[in-house]
Amino acid sequence: MDNVELLSRIQFAFTIAFHYIYPPLSIGLGVCLVIMEGQYLRTKNKVYEELTRFWIRIFALIFGIGVATGIVMEFEFGTNWATYSRYVGDIFGSALAAEGIFAFAMESAFLGILVFGWNRVSPPVHFLATVLVALGSIFSALWIVIANSWQQTPAGYRIEGTGMQARAIVTDFWAMVFNPSSVERYSHVLIGALLAGSFLVLSVSAWYILKQKHVVHAQAAFRIGLWVAAISALGQLFTGHQSAEVVTKYQPAKLAAMEGHFEASAPADMYLVGWVDAKTQTTTGLKIPGGLSFLVHQDFKKPIPGLNSIKPENRPTAVNFVFQTYHLMVGIGMTLIGLTLFSLVMLYRKRLFQTRWLMGVFVGAVLLPQIANQVGWYTAEVGRQPWVVYGLLRTSDALSQAVRAEHVLTSLILFTLVYMMLFALFLYLLNKKIQHGPDIQTTSQEPGLDSSSRMNPILH
Repeated sequence: MDNVELLSRIQFAFTIAFHYIYPPLSIGLGVCLVIMEGQYLRTKNKVYEELTRFWIRIFALIFGIGVATGIVMEFEFGTNWATYSRYVGDIFGSALAAEGIFAFAMESAFLGILVFGWNRVSPPVHFLATVLVALGSIFSALWIVIANSWQQTPAGYRIEGTGMQARAIVTDFWAMVFNPSSVERYSHVLIGALLAGSFLVLSVSAWYILKQKHVVHAQAAFRIGLWVAAISALGQLFTGHQSAEVVTKYQPAKLAAMEGHFEASAPADMYLVGWVDAKTQTTTGLKIPGGLSFLVHQDFKKPIPGLNSIKPENRPTAVNFVFQTYHLMVGIGMTLIGLTLFSLVMLYRKRLFQTRWLMGVFVGAVLLPQIANQVGWYTAEVGRQPWVVYGLLRTSDALSQAVRAEHVLTSLILFTLVYMMLFALFLYLLNKKIQHGPDIQTTSQEPGLDSSSRMNPILH
């Protein structure tokens, strides 16, 4: 790997990782907004209207920063990855055009009504705008994931040209859309986004409850966020297993790296935690012997192809990195399941909002889905190496021929500075909106609210 390739990969990884903070938040928060406003239309309780107005302001902030940070990546395709852009241009062109026409345009058009239409349209029309904005963000993610999934499991194409002029041409649009990994990967990404958005709601609401501010609104929002988070966390078990089955079938090298499995044909262990030494081809840690074989084949002794069954030039090089990011993602996923289910039990027992330490956990837990989403993408993308289009185009062959290392390094430094300023601005504005809180015009109590929390200090 030369300096241009390494720097270009670092630059794209940094820009997409930073951008990926915001779309999951907007998707998950959009679904929570639909529930909040739907509750307002159903109950006519002003608490839900005030909650919806408050969270729409935060949604608009997230949406704006997300758009600003996402534009850069499209230019990087041309500046750093010209060969790749030529190769996948027809594939990405159709998917991204569909994203722009059917998703982003709808989301952007109805965002204006969502933000400014409260006193200009009827409540049902405003609710429709909320639904369409949420659907727009969901459909936008769909087309992006389809394009990325095609790189993982190409389908519905033919190759025209040779060498540097080779490019993939769509021969079957729907085969390209429903490539072998698109449905499983999209469902996994979507649920990760629901967790990110719902945990933002939970974090802010828990902070209000701890501070005894806007308690009626905070408890109402917390209930909504908790149900979305609990259902999503359980759903992630299913989608994660489905995604792993696709990896097993189509990307055996990635699967072997995820579990640090080297032997060419032997039962594969499942590690809970561990460390991979690629030089000695050993993995140590806490494991379930034959656990991976059982998950894949329902047989603890069934052999799984290891990294040594694959040519060295076709294996992922950063095996320990893939191993660690994968296990961190799984560990966080299981933590979120335990946290949300325990909280539902506490809610049923009417002790949730009086348990101070648990509210403190939720304030900080907003970071967990974000970390899981990031390391999940690292696992998928680094585990795919050395291919940028799996089995067809190597990453080293996808670079622009004219770009030099110093150009990439300079732009990487500048991007880092600009993105850090944007992130500081985002945190400042987000904190300002949270400190302000909902604009409360009513003292009505939400049905089912634990009224003791409004009168007594938080216990325990």
